[in-house]
Amino acid sequence: MNVDLHCHTNVSDGALTPAELIELADERSIDMLSITDHDTLAAYQELGQGSDRLRIVPGIEFSSQWRKSGVHIVGLNLNLNSDEILLGVAQQSKARSERGEKISEKLQRLGFDNCLEGAKGYTSGGEVGRPHFAQHLVAIGAVTNIAQAFKKYLGAGKAGDIKEQWADLDTVIGWIRAAGGVAVLAHPVKYKMTRTKLVSLLDDFTAAGGEGLEVISGLQIPSVTRDLAALCRKHHLLASCGSDFHSSGQPWASLGMVAQLPDNLTPVWSRWV
Repeated sequence: MNVDLHCHTNVSDGALTPAELIELADERSIDMLSITDHDTLAAYQELGQGSDRLRIVPGIEFSSQWRKSGVHIVGLNLNLNSDEILLGVAQQSKARSERGEKISEKLQRLGFDNCLEGAKGYTSGGEVGRPHFAQHLVAIGAVTNIAQAFKKYLGAGKAGDIKEQWADLDTVIGWIRAAGGVAVLAHPVKYKMTRTKLVSLLDDFTAAGGEGLEVISGLQIPSVTRDLAALCRKHHLLASCGSDFHSSGQPWASLGMVAQLPDNLTPVWSRWV
């Protein structure tokens, strides 16, 4: 099967509408897809159950924090009407709004006025995230491109890197499990942790009820896949995979262009197929 269990639409920080994303998934012969927008389920309000060929797995990507580090937890195969998951989304939405105000305040101290309003102009009415602030900084000439915006102002350790308001691992995993879903640690390599620290994160993640690891995230070299597969087996986790697609023109995160999981892993979709 062609499976992509991690992608984004313009209701968070993606470029395509939910309908456009599904159309692209059909073009690329994806069999199973999960839209995992950041801290919101709004994309599913615009979609039905998909076609006979394309199975849509309800999902979300929650922002969380672990030992002062920002991490992301994907929830898959959720009951979208669960009171617990709706409570979690509401709490995260409030936190994201407060975070946007703090980022704007930090950028104002650096001489950039009205950044929150500017960032909102790139959200299509959805949640505000750092990529939207980055787009605004490019538009006003503060930086030349998105990568530079993160390097100078929004990336790890910079003024716009604010994560203290996110719910902790136990809380986020609790929301997902209460909604009948599987909690998956997203793109572990992107946290740039030492192996020792990553193992500690996985220990705490599994202790909190986390059940899956994103073994493949986008275009990935085989040695990374082998290493993550070993960690997945060691912690007795289900294996997930996804492109982390946001927009076209990013070959490292292209929708549906995800390598097959190693044969010696149990795929997360074994829970619902």
